[in-house]
Amino acid sequence: MKNPLVLVVEDEDDIRELVGYNLFKEGMRVTGVRTGEEGLKAVADDPPELILLDLMLPGLDGLSVCKRLKESVKTRHIPIIMLTAKGEEADIVKGLDMGADDYVTKPFSPKVLMARIAAVLRRAAEERERPEGEGFEEEPLTFGKLSIHAGRHEVLVDGERVDLTSTEFRVLMYLARKPGWVFTRHQILDGVHGDKYAITDRAVDVQIVGLRKKLGSAGDTIETVRGVGYRFKE
Repeated sequence: MKNPLVLVVEDEDDIRELVGYNLFKEGMRVTGVRTGEEGLKAVADDPPELILLDLMLPGLDGLSVCKRLKESVKTRHIPIIMLTAKGEEADIVKGLDMGADDYVTKPFSPKVLMARIAAVLRRAAEERERPEGEGFEEEPLTFGKLSIHAGRHEVLVDGERVDLTSTEFRVLMYLARKPGWVFTRHQILDGVHGDKYAITDRAVDVQIVGLRKKLGSAGDTIETVRGVGYRFKE
């Protein structure tokens, strides 16, 4: 995508200006705001291609902003990269569980941040431009009452659609493509997010709990293997 618009929601002026400068150097358009309320208004006025969202904001915090955006049909497709402090692991897990696409911990290297932004934008563009079903030659994966269609990004339980976040869907697909195989938490993190994720394995446990809850009667297809990790029932 040429000249994508990036919204930076960050209350620290020096960080917001530094990020904006580096984005501008990479040929991107930038809108910067200080509060969560301003961020929501900016998205409504001119939807960006990506949002950089600080979690610690005055007034409406970053998690609340992320939750509202991912709950709305109009904005849930917009990728979100969270900007976090080192001590905010619990909030990182919550943000990823809500559907955030990535996170970067402060203090961060501008080069690393730009690389993460480029990767998320590239993935979003590929998903947006790919015709339905292209790149997914397999038929829907069916396990009893549970059906998973990769091309449609669709999960059905007893014929009823289940609304999963993008992260939850990727975790489910990662396990379901190899039923019976046991994966460690670290393998799941690497397979879903890539090996540059610095978050602890606890993020996987949180996402599995969320997945089982949303899958309802089909939640028991994901089994815990004590001392190792998780597997999808054969």
